[in-house]
This record gives sequence, C-alpha cells and structure tokens, in this order.
Amino acid sequence: MEASTSIRDMMAGNRIAVPDYQRAYSWETPGDGSERSTHTDVYISDLERHAENCPDSPYYFGHFLFESKENRTFYVIDGQQRLTTIVIFLSAIFARIRMLRPLSEQEEVLYEDLIRRRSENRFSTVEYDKQLFIDYVIERAKTDPGILDTVSKRRIVRASDFFTKHITEKSETYLTRMLAVVAGSTCTTHIVRTDSDAIQMFIFQNNRGKRPSNLEIVKAQFMYQVHLHGDDARDPLIEEIKSRFEQIYKSISSIEDWVDEDAVLIYTLRVFYNDLNAGNPLDRIDKSLSGDDPIPFIKGFSFALSQSFECLSRFFGPTEQANPEMHSLVTLGGIALAFPFLIKAYAYGVETDDRRNLCSALEKVLIRDRVIGTRADLGSRLQDVFRALTKENKEISPILARVEWMLTCTDWWWSYWNNESFEQALRGPESSRMARHLLWKYENHLLRNRSKAGYNLMRMDQIESPEVEHIAPQTEPALKPHGYGEYDEEFKGRLMNSLGNLLLLSKSHNCSIGNHPFPVKHRDYTYLEQQREVQSMVPNPECGIWNRNMIESREDKIVRFLLAEC
Repeated sequence: MEASTSIRDMMAGNRIAVPDYQRAYSWETPGDGSERSTHTDVYISDLERHAENCPDSPYYFGHFLFESKENRTFYVIDGQQRLTTIVIFLSAIFARIRMLRPLSEQEEVLYEDLIRRRSENRFSTVEYDKQLFIDYVIERAKTDPGILDTVSKRRIVRASDFFTKHITEKSETYLTRMLAVVAGSTCTTHIVRTDSDAIQMFIFQNNRGKRPSNLEIVKAQFMYQVHLHGDDARDPLIEEIKSRFEQIYKSISSIEDWVDEDAVLIYTLRVFYNDLNAGNPLDRIDKSLSGDDPIPFIKGFSFALSQSFECLSRFFGPTEQANPEMHSLVTLGGIALAFPFLIKAYAYGVETDDRRNLCSALEKVLIRDRVIGTRADLGSRLQDVFRALTKENKEISPILARVEWMLTCTDWWWSYWNNESFEQALRGPESSRMARHLLWKYENHLLRNRSKAGYNLMRMDQIESPEVEHIAPQTEPALKPHGYGEYDEEFKGRLMNSLGNLLLLSKSHNCSIGNHPFPVKHRDYTYLEQQREVQSMVPNPECGIWNRNMIESREDKIVRFLLAEC
C-alpha cells in the first residue's frame, strides 16, 4: 500500500480484515421513519454532493491505519467503520448494475479489485459477523437475513438494505458515476509492523467517523503499557488482552441495545474497587497505570472488565429475562445503580433465586427513587451492603434487609424512600415513562387476581409500543355531554394526570380512541385487565360518567397495590 493512494489501489490485490479484538460494525442507519441524521445517510449525501459539485476532484475518505500481516493481509486498526460501509455500498451498486445488465469487462476488473476475486474477499469483518457479511452483503445469496444474534449484524443488514433501497430507482449513469467516485476516492494509509506502533497511532490519531469510546482508549492504553513494561512476558500478555477484548466485543454486540459500553467500564470500576461512588474511569485508570509496574493492574482489570460484560450478557440473555423479576427490572430502565450489584451476583455465583430476589429489591428502591424524585444519594445508603457482598460472602440478605428497612423507617437520613413519601408522590402527577411501568405492574396484579387460575404474567414487550392514555382527555372534548364531569381547576390540575386517570394501552389503540367522549372509549376498553376494570367501574356509560370520584377510587386501588408491591 502507498501512503497516499486511492480506495481501489488500497484494496486491489490485498486482504483486509477487522481483527476480532476490534469493534464490530457500529454505524447507524435510518430506520422506522426517523428523521435523525445517521452515519450511513451522511455518508451517501456527502458522496452525492461531492459528485454533483466537484466532479473533477477526487473525494477524500480520510486516513486508514493498518497492521501488516503475511501474504498481503492487513488488519485495519482504525477506519474499519468507513471501510465496512464502503464495501457494503459498493456491493449494493454492483448488484444493482447486474440487475440491469452484465458487468462490462472494466467493471468486472473493478469488482475483483474492490470486492472479490474468485473465492478471495478483499475485506472481511469480525469472525462472528463474517458469514452473514458474505451471505447478505458480498454474495447476496440471502434475501432474508434470518436470526440476527448481534447488534452489529443488524446494523450490517440495515446498512445494506438502506443502500439497496436508496439506489433502486437511480439511473445507470448514477450507478457508474458513484462507482467511479468511490473507487477513485483518495485516502492516506499508514502501515505498522508491530502492535506497539499501531496502538500509539490509534491513541493520538483524530479521525472522521465515531470518536473512540473510553473502552477503546483503555484497551489501547493497556496494550501500549504492556509493550513498555511487559519484558519477556510481553507477547503472551498482548495475546491475553486481545483475547479478553475479543470476548468483550462479542458481548457488546449482544447487549449494546440495553447498556452502553462506557457505562459498563464505570460499573467494572465500582466492582473492582468495591466502591459504588467510583467514577472518572480514565483518570482512575491513568493513576493505576502510572506506577513502576502496571502489569498486575492491567491483568486484573482486563479480567474484571471481560467478566463484567460476560455477567451482563447472561443477565440480558433470554434465559434470565424469562424470569419476571429480571424482566421487570430491565423494563424499568435507568437502573445504573443496580448493575454493580448484578455483576457481583453473577461473578460470585449467587444462586438464581437469590438473584431474582436481589432484582426485586433493587427495583423497589429504584422505583421509589424515581417516583419521589429526591436529591438524596441512594448509592451512599447502599454502599456498606454493596461492599459486604464479596466472593467469600455471597449472602444477599443484608441488601434485602436494608431495602425493606428503607421502605418503612422514619430516621431522617433514610426516610426519603419510605411509604409515606412514596404514597405522597404516587398521588401526584406521574411522568408517562414511570406511569407506564407502574400500570404494567398493576396489570399483572389484576391478572394474578383473576378468578380462574393458570394465566401467565404479561411481559411489557407483549404490548406493541406501549403508551399511557388519559381516560379523561387532557383537552376537553367539544361535544357535550362527553361523560367526564366538570373540567374545573382541580380536575385539570391534580386528577387529570393522576394514576387513577391513566391507562396502559398500545400506541395504535391510543391513536384510535384519541379525544372521544367516554361512551366511545368505554366500548373499546376490552384488551387489558385494567381497561376492563374501568368498564366495570362504570357499567352503563350512558348513565354513569368518568368523574373525580371514579378517578380517586381507581387511584386508591393502584396506590394500595404499589405500596404493598413496591
């Protein structure tokens, strides 16, 4: 490879691979009608704008950093997201041209230089996404991607589908022009022979595309420190770190929809130092690396980091999420405080029933913290029981006891989350997100109390796009009588947004009933137990109305349940 070259010359005759200790594909693609700009639509709009406005000058794709291997094989150390996107886009272009006509001789040669020559692919992604990339992107042998068990696979498929759709109606002139623009685009490359040089370049390079995450920076720092201080053990230590991060990135690909990788770095720090208040991971890690011998810390922390990702992969996996307690905690969202406890529980081999009890206890106190909205620091009140949970002492009973005590105590330091404060907050207005979770729990309470046994609890993901509806609409219907009583100041102020006037339903159901009078809504409240409960409270909506008494009565039921359950 030349230092200053074109995309075509960079790839022709070479094999470029993303090593498994590097991040998988992470660029986002527009979807579900979102208007937000993403990496792939910015990529295509930049190319098209350049082709239109600057037809006589080459497009610049930035800098690529490679580690040289044998037989013209290169590991891409930096620039893999851009390179993956380039190959996905070019594959879609070539496939579209082939649908219109056979490739010309020059285009066949271009395809061999950029995509594939015989059975040799010019580019391959990480091993666990490799076959999907070949089948769906390169060979286009699959129109249905099948089960996509990693987020990176889903991103590859979305990017391929996005480009395929984008160029479907484009002219042949557009297709050949874009091939020429990308193949002739300029770029700069730097090839290193050792991991140490690659890591130094990665740390100090500032690229287009996604900024390196804190996790990537830590990985680079660790590998660089091993090169400086590893002595005779340097090579096996480098392989150990690569292996750890290979496992970490596999875990990330399955859990990043749920939890951010840099957040897991913070949770690992809190477990590693046994401190719920530990923060600023880069500063803390820099200090730990500044000693005379950072190798023991690197070995210990990289193990802990890999273990944290593995533990959270188990927690978010289908087996654990089949447990109502774990699913409920995840459904709550915003559970950062819980993750260090969960990592410890899995890492130390806490039994399944105890893990479920731990999830229930943590959810209780997190719900109260969210509903009450106090500024008091919850982590400080749980610090000592967190520290007491160790490999040697796996008992979670002190944590459960602490939470239960906090629900009833009156001591000023602890009483922010007690029943009195909780009830007072529950009788005020609730945010839609919090109300949705509370009403979902209430729905399962009603299901459990059915006269007939044998009904399974309802998971939140069984409701399509769950939303919260105001039974009495926030805007008073113009048609009267509407069946909601008088819209006075108290009604519009406190009662309108109280739990008694809120109802869980799907987005489509919510859109369909809108601002209708109560008798119209009443007829349509047939899908969930809480909807049928509202029906039963007003058996004849032509005679009875959904007024303040009904709202307060239902609010009392829901609050009593939540005080007992949460």
